[in-house]
Amino acid sequence: MKRLLLLAVLACVSWSSLPQTPSQTQEDTLQTSASEIIPIVEDTLQQYKDFKKTIRLSQKNKDFETLGAAYIDLAKWHEDHTVLDSSIVYLKKAISVYDKQKMTKQLADTYLLLVMNYSGTAEYDKGSEAVYKALALYEKTGDQRGIGQCYTKICDLLYYSDSYAEGAEYCKKAIEIQEKNGYEEDLALSYRRLAENQLFLGNLDESLKSMNTALNLYKKIGETGPPLLACYNGRGNIYKYMERYDEAIADYNRCYEGAEKIGFTRYMMPPTANIGHVYILQGKYAEALPYNLKAIEIMKRIGNTKNLWENYMHVSNIYSELGDYKNALEYHELYEQGHTEYLNTIIARKDSELQVKYETAQKDLEIMSQQAKIAQQRKTQWLYIGIAGLLGVILFGMYFTLKNIRKKRKALAAVNIELDAKNKQNELLLKEIHHRVKNNLEMVKSLIALQSAKLEDGASKEAMLASQNRVQSMGIIHQKLYQGENLGSIEMKDYFMNLSEGVLDTFNAEEKVKIECAMDDLNLDVDTAVPIGLIVNELLTNALKYAFPEGVKGQINISLTQKDNDLLLEVSDNGVGKTEGLKPKGTGFGTQLIQLLTQQLNGTISEDSKNGTAVFFNFKNFKIA
Repeated sequence: MKRLLLLAVLACVSWSSLPQTPSQTQEDTLQTSASEIIPIVEDTLQQYKDFKKTIRLSQKNKDFETLGAAYIDLAKWHEDHTVLDSSIVYLKKAISVYDKQKMTKQLADTYLLLVMNYSGTAEYDKGSEAVYKALALYEKTGDQRGIGQCYTKICDLLYYSDSYAEGAEYCKKAIEIQEKNGYEEDLALSYRRLAENQLFLGNLDESLKSMNTALNLYKKIGETGPPLLACYNGRGNIYKYMERYDEAIADYNRCYEGAEKIGFTRYMMPPTANIGHVYILQGKYAEALPYNLKAIEIMKRIGNTKNLWENYMHVSNIYSELGDYKNALEYHELYEQGHTEYLNTIIARKDSELQVKYETAQKDLEIMSQQAKIAQQRKTQWLYIGIAGLLGVILFGMYFTLKNIRKKRKALAAVNIELDAKNKQNELLLKEIHHRVKNNLEMVKSLIALQSAKLEDGASKEAMLASQNRVQSMGIIHQKLYQGENLGSIEMKDYFMNLSEGVLDTFNAEEKVKIECAMDDLNLDVDTAVPIGLIVNELLTNALKYAFPEGVKGQINISLTQKDNDLLLEVSDNGVGKTEGLKPKGTGFGTQLIQLLTQQLNGTISEDSKNGTAVFFNFKNFKIA
């Protein structure tokens, strides 16, 4: 989950806009509008009317090149002053004009613009479809600059579907083309995208190096607008996860002030959200709240909602930390809805990408089939020549056989790389599930605490407190799962120590009772760790309630060991002891729960009350994870 949090916040670095004309092909040029290069026209309504007038005249005169450019200008106007959905409508009109008139270069450039707008609305499946259409057109005409730009945009789309390793490879392919041909503007953007993917691969130093390279390139070419500001925002993200918070906030402020100077509100959103995240990481929740609320307001206003769910989650967590559970629950529900929609777009994008790859593979198979037929015809001709010709055909066939084997090996290697990436993604999603379960259990615990605060009956309060501890014991299990390297097992000694701290804190007994875990490291699977954790939670609760009355100090010992095929658990205290066996003095629910959980694990219970109370468990035929 943590990685997903980083992912969603860092996704704020993706900035999109439209070019002044469709003939501009550089990625950063595509992202820098005419209004960001020349002084901003104050009479935006007159500007809109002028675009409309140009469209009418172009349609009347059948000047299709001017018509397409006017549609793009109007799309840019909507992007700057209304919402991205309206911008997308006019880009599609431009695409229709260029497609009918067979204007390949302009068509490919406009597809790339459409990709950026789809990225802004989090419609990554549609963005993926558009970028592959642009790539096919550039490859058809041999446009190396366009091909490099497509690779950079594919890298960006893969970033938003958590495929960081694959995304980094596409950026490197783009960089190779751009360095070879001297496309410095495109090269700067590719280094920025590479840095963003490297950050989530854990290569912080490499990420910072790549981002600084992008910054230096932009400064070299005299760029002072949004592309440079985006680099400051991106470098702030890197500093943030290096825990260099002062440097991070300084870069975010550079980005914010530059965007404010330009007068474009949407460029002020990423640093606003990121400053709030820095304060969250520092535990300054009251300071973080206004920044994240402002980021949400900007996203809704401009229609750039791809990171809205992430900020809902931050605000929910902030309200929870501040004790405002009503607002915390409200924003948590908004987060759940938004995050589900986000995951659905990722799945749709994957389906679209696989369909494109399948169609490309089918075309390649047809080409190979034709080549095989030609080879067979050549072999037949050589057979009529004689022994010398026959030897030549054999050698020729062997050459093609070896070539096909090499191709198959390369294809198999590519499949293995893709499977490794998917396995890593599945691991990340599984950690996200455990983190969400832990967060939901924390919410349940908080709701129980709110409910118990309104109760006056002592027995009811005690029952609610016991329920809180049981929920807490399960929550710690899921916390350990997403924090650990092994998603299938829990290290029990560390888990018992965390559980003990939580129970002591609940009873405010840190100074009164000491809990020791005398055991070696031992890993258990989650299906076993949960019932054992609940058993230990009940025994610790009983000991703190009954073993040390009237301020008596004492000690509780926990031990879990493996002997042959059995698992031995012991929980003992040096308190006043019991005379009624295992049955507690309360409602008896805790005792019944212990017995049921012990039966579930095929175990037995024994007790010794000579010097305090000691409870022993023997779980038969047990396998360690």
